[in-house]
Amino acid sequence: MKFRDGMWLVAEGKRVEYAEEVYTVTEKPKGISLLCPTRKIYSRGDVLNLSTLSLDIEAAFDGVLSVEATHWKGALNPGPHFDLYPEGKPEASAKVSKSDKETTISSGSISASVETNSHSFKINFNATDGSKHLTSLLDRSVGIAYTPATSTPMQLADMRQIQHYIFTQTTLSVGESVHGLGERFGAFNKVGQSVALWNADGGTSSDQAYKNVSFWLSSRGYGIFIDAPERVELEIGSERSCRVQTSVEGQRLKWYIIYGPTPKEVLYKYSILTGKPGKVPAWSFGLWLSTSFTTDYDEKTVNSFLEGMKERDIAVQTFHFDCFWLKAFQWCDFTFDPAMFPDPKGQITRMKESGLAHQTCVWINPYLAQGSPVFDMAVEKGYLLKRKNGDVFQWDLWITGMGIVDFTNPEACAWFVECLNKLFDMGINAIKTDFGERIPSIDVQWHDKTVDPKKMHNYYAFIYNKVVYDALIARFGKDQAVLFARSATAGTQRFPLQWGGDCESTPEAMAESVRGGLSLGLCGYSFWSVDIGGFEGYPPPWIYKRWVAFGLLCSHSRLHGSNSYRVPWTVDNDDQSDQGCSKILAKWTALKSRLMPYIYSQAIKSIKLGLPLSLRAMCLEFPEDRTCWTLDAQFMLGDSLLVAPIFEESGEVEFYLPKGKWTCFFNSKVVEGPGWFKETHDFGTLPLYVRENSILVLGKEGEKRTVYDYADDAEVCLYQVSDGATTTLVDNEGGEIGTLSVRENSLQVKSSEGKSIREGAFHLRNPGSKQEWIVKY
Repeated sequence: MKFRDGMWLVAEGKRVEYAEEVYTVTEKPKGISLLCPTRKIYSRGDVLNLSTLSLDIEAAFDGVLSVEATHWKGALNPGPHFDLYPEGKPEASAKVSKSDKETTISSGSISASVETNSHSFKINFNATDGSKHLTSLLDRSVGIAYTPATSTPMQLADMRQIQHYIFTQTTLSVGESVHGLGERFGAFNKVGQSVALWNADGGTSSDQAYKNVSFWLSSRGYGIFIDAPERVELEIGSERSCRVQTSVEGQRLKWYIIYGPTPKEVLYKYSILTGKPGKVPAWSFGLWLSTSFTTDYDEKTVNSFLEGMKERDIAVQTFHFDCFWLKAFQWCDFTFDPAMFPDPKGQITRMKESGLAHQTCVWINPYLAQGSPVFDMAVEKGYLLKRKNGDVFQWDLWITGMGIVDFTNPEACAWFVECLNKLFDMGINAIKTDFGERIPSIDVQWHDKTVDPKKMHNYYAFIYNKVVYDALIARFGKDQAVLFARSATAGTQRFPLQWGGDCESTPEAMAESVRGGLSLGLCGYSFWSVDIGGFEGYPPPWIYKRWVAFGLLCSHSRLHGSNSYRVPWTVDNDDQSDQGCSKILAKWTALKSRLMPYIYSQAIKSIKLGLPLSLRAMCLEFPEDRTCWTLDAQFMLGDSLLVAPIFEESGEVEFYLPKGKWTCFFNSKVVEGPGWFKETHDFGTLPLYVRENSILVLGKEGEKRTVYDYADDAEVCLYQVSDGATTTLVDNEGGEIGTLSVRENSLQVKSSEGKSIREGAFHLRNPGSKQEWIVKY
């Protein structure tokens, strides 16, 4: 929200007051509190008839400070609040020092210095060791605003028709870029954008987002987490070109500034605040096949899909039943449509026993249609969100007469979980938690009357996904839960995984999806997927095949569409050539299977560090390379693999390699960066380059499974390695079983305590080099 009309005028219909000076600084156990009047105080009379803001700066933990601006402290602060420090809060140590000119509070590696010697307002955030300036709050950077504009303080006696906002403006340095803020499909660098953090079902081709996360990462080595579940509006160099303005409606605004200094360290500290990504089982990385959305399907159709995939040597790990497993006008009452699926438990059992698919997933949403036989029961028991007059909230958008499950009601949660357990009894292993964005915030009353409906709009994504995730854990055990979630907010990285929503079947939409995945990854989400081929429309064969190559190098890979199937033979009239959709899908699916020892090891590492596995923005691995902060059409898969999707039918692609030697995965050609490169590829390859000094562990040639022994009969590839290069081996449950390291022209194999690696388990290759190596066990 903009409060000004250019540099000199206040926006029409608004009244704005700014903190003009720091009047007093009070030391507190965790930090300092600043009293900041909205005019400069030169005489006693100046202290009357004006607003003041309190600014509390406290040590959160090493490298992290919290900043809270408050106008009227007596205002209530209802929940829900973000669930911070889920694994425990680290100790905080605030150090306050004073001089004639300033007061400084330090929290380990980060400090805030407040100018105190004049009638001014200036706060600098710096690295404590003086090595780096991060950002500042300068004059007219903290304030309040009213709309409609008030002309006398007497009007504030009745605030019912007046909106009150509070805002801060942190400085943007020359060349600084801003990234993240959830899954955003527009420009990767958010500078110049107005961003509203308000979950919406807007597809991938608008400024709306399913996953609004109140965290952004700066190219200067710090991040900002805004501790506000409600609607947050940001003007990122768009109201003042040199500032990031953050505003909320209300009386207080709190955020945390997190110093790295590297972006990886920023994300690690952010994960301490909001939680680390959950662990997913190895099977979830295999290929998922969906029925698609509005297509016709029954058991015969499903079997024909799976048998066709097997005939074409395409391994399907998980089969997904989308919306119409349910009866029309009854979503979501958790009952298979008996006309289409008369024996769902038997069908699922037969599917798994045949080996056509090993796991199954079903679609759900948190709504209940009026036409469902259980709707009356849900109304009677109070399971649905109500309006303030006591009516159940209903509308006809999406599902006719639908109500919204009220997850603030423990009994509603218990009923929802009971329904899920019946699905698990049938053999369902994973749940696609769709929707949860269009949650009303006006004229509604939740079961928990203490919550603020405006905060519940975004926060609903957290409690909805948490209920389902916890139900999966209760049934299948720790680290065995898998969601396919569309809506998200800060903290839902704990409930993996997320997918990118409704994209069109175009190269532009594939590029939108890449930007969305990159942005979400920079908010600490390890696992992400996309509808391969695009959701809306009928992908031409070339787009399908280019998307397959991209999608199989995401952390998770699912074929899914809207009104058309995504099995390959329906896309190109069953082209049997090597460049046909079926052969190309088989090739990329097999490649991902071979990559599983590397992928799963990197997944475990990503979880521990709060990093994206894929899509991982280039700037995380190469923060000192300014070009990498601009790259929005390529990504890293873990630490070592660089991926550049192709958006042209011709196969032409231009991509950037940072400094160092890079080896093409497919032909072992070595290229030296930094620089831009152009290549042309058929559908079976893309720019997939291995980073210098990498040890890549692969499954054996011809491996088609997702879950197997990752440290036996495996291929180890050494890419331009030198002494000290190392990698960690994990088993198919994610447990560490050993390390591989390079020392004196040999590969050293070391087993972890209590583990044993068979001698001769590895076959050594040295792509791009003629140097001879030996393996020592």
